[in-house]
Amino acid sequence: MAQKLKVAAVSYLNTKPLIYGFEQGMMKDELELLIEYPAKIATLLIEDKIDIGLVPVAIIPFLKEHHIISDYCIGCDGEVASVCLFSDVPIEEIETILLDYQSRTSVELLKVLLNEHWKISPNLIAATENYEQQISGSTAGLVIGDRALAKRSQSKYIYDLGMAWKEMTGFPFVFAAWVSNKKVTDTFIKAFNAANNLGLGKLDLIIQNHTTALYNLHKYYTENINFTLDETKKKAMNLFLTKLKNKQVVTTL
Repeated sequence: MAQKLKVAAVSYLNTKPLIYGFEQGMMKDELELLIEYPAKIATLLIEDKIDIGLVPVAIIPFLKEHHIISDYCIGCDGEVASVCLFSDVPIEEIETILLDYQSRTSVELLKVLLNEHWKISPNLIAATENYEQQISGSTAGLVIGDRALAKRSQSKYIYDLGMAWKEMTGFPFVFAAWVSNKKVTDTFIKAFNAANNLGLGKLDLIIQNHTTALYNLHKYYTENINFTLDETKKKAMNLFLTKLKNKQVVTTL
């Protein structure tokens, strides 16, 4: 039997539809599924400790070899709800921003937006665990994932990064894509896409299994998160990566 490929996906609510098929046993003989947060998965893929990851797209330039292997992603076309800048004051009064340690793409997107969209230059500080409690006064915080959904009810000002990108460029945005650091077969890709697609047809069941008071999951899965990696999203992803390259925004991973 051929060795199983190691596949990693993020642990947030936004990935539940994409990994549902794998959790139901699809491709169990072909792959081993690992659940982690985005930045950790990025490191594992760069270090060749996994074969495929649902990774922040900002890491793509750091891979010696990369292949986008799926027709599905974690994207949005406007408000994403779970990647936001939270603040007690209006954006022009923000002096310091604490940066979420769990996602590199969101941090780099924020840097682009600060420079090109909002045109402000606050102090940026790499945050550590439980930094959300330090968001106060003129200190804002970039928060992603389920913690962002929880923070929505606590902050006076919420600046949604997906919406800000849409306002600035007119494009949707891709936060994470399924990327491999080596070639895989067309047969594998076909089966992989089928496994991703299964959950998208079972949204009501997934919502029932992951009931939360944080946010309306039906709205989240049908209005905020956009799972299809179409040609427009690919163009948007290339635009984002070009901005990072041209402005040399990306920091060492």
